[in-house]
Amino acid sequence: MTAEKRIVVTGLGATTPIGGTATETWDALLAGTSGARTLEQDWVQQYDLPVHFAASIKQDPAEVLKRVETRRMDPSAQYAMIASREAWADAGAPEVEPERLGVAIGTGIGGVHTLLDQYDVLKEKGPRRVYPLTVPMLMPNTASGNVSLELGARAGAHTTVSACSSGAEAMGYAAEMIRQGRADVMVTGGTEAAIHPLTVAGFAAMQALSTRNDDPAGASRPYAADRDGFVMGEGAGVIVLESYEHATARGATIYAELASIGMSSDAYHITAGEPEGAGASRAMLEAIERAGLQPADIAHINAHATSTPVGDIAETNAIRRAFGDTADDIAVTATKSMTGHLLGAAGALETVLTIQTVQQRLIPATINLEQQDPEIPLDVVTGEHRPLPDGDVAALNNSFGFGGHNVALVIKSV
Repeated sequence: MTAEKRIVVTGLGATTPIGGTATETWDALLAGTSGARTLEQDWVQQYDLPVHFAASIKQDPAEVLKRVETRRMDPSAQYAMIASREAWADAGAPEVEPERLGVAIGTGIGGVHTLLDQYDVLKEKGPRRVYPLTVPMLMPNTASGNVSLELGARAGAHTTVSACSSGAEAMGYAAEMIRQGRADVMVTGGTEAAIHPLTVAGFAAMQALSTRNDDPAGASRPYAADRDGFVMGEGAGVIVLESYEHATARGATIYAELASIGMSSDAYHITAGEPEGAGASRAMLEAIERAGLQPADIAHINAHATSTPVGDIAETNAIRRAFGDTADDIAVTATKSMTGHLLGAAGALETVLTIQTVQQRLIPATINLEQQDPEIPLDVVTGEHRPLPDGDVAALNNSFGFGGHNVALVIKSV
């Protein structure tokens, strides 16, 4: 990003394991609420899965969507629609020419429920029983397509697919569209609905998931010495972005500035991050430089922090590599301790939470951290929430994905 055009956030939306809206999610975060719960679906016992819990969505989409909408959209698109409607209304439904309004919503997996459920229909009942909308429902771009139809957005409907960094990358892509003059307003974020027997079994086979079946609420424990894997989550986080000039001209409420994005790839391993954090640190430093800042200007990091034994240390190494001794002065938090890991929606939701942190000037505490891993020398916020300093502040949101994707976003106060 160049420094000519400031990009600001004017609307927030979310549906998550701890709240049906962005506000409910933030309030639950401050209350230290865990969204991890025992799964009640029959398939848990049917397939004798080794993991019996996940951070499933709190509010049933059927409570807020019409029946025809739930029939025609995969859960991943349903979550995106709910969050997008909230963000759009929160932004005041800006009046903008359709050709100047765009959508960019990322996802790591897309319509996995539709794909696998309809494959079961094919095997058990034959091709004539397969649902006619199967293909448009399973597409990774089904969320951005449906939201663009809802809003009449004609500047573009884009989908970034970069595993767990998908949502954050979509937000960076949206900001670039505004900077390049391709749009005036963008609705952007990430969505994921992948709590399905195949994905649970697949992640469990990788030994990536926590197996604390007797304590779901305490299972996601980033930075803890006894962490044993991540907790699968689902949901969506969406924001409305505008140029500063466009937002102020219409008198919009501005939450924060999305100052920059930094991206890199590890080219190291398809699932594991580079252990010394070389690629991740490059993404952080690029974001800081493009925001016109120095590492010492970053007051807070909402870390990727999945609660995996290897991943948390790799990110710590990246932070120390990027910030040096300055890292000691940065307040770090891990909101996945409460929301679980929303995969392709994680970076988007955590950007929403970072925006709220900057706007509210309050850093949520990480939960489930009783004994911090000595190999993670970071100032992790635990116990009591911590206020941000007075004056202008800048925060960083990290998002990393399988395939070696690294994304860092800088959020500034306004």
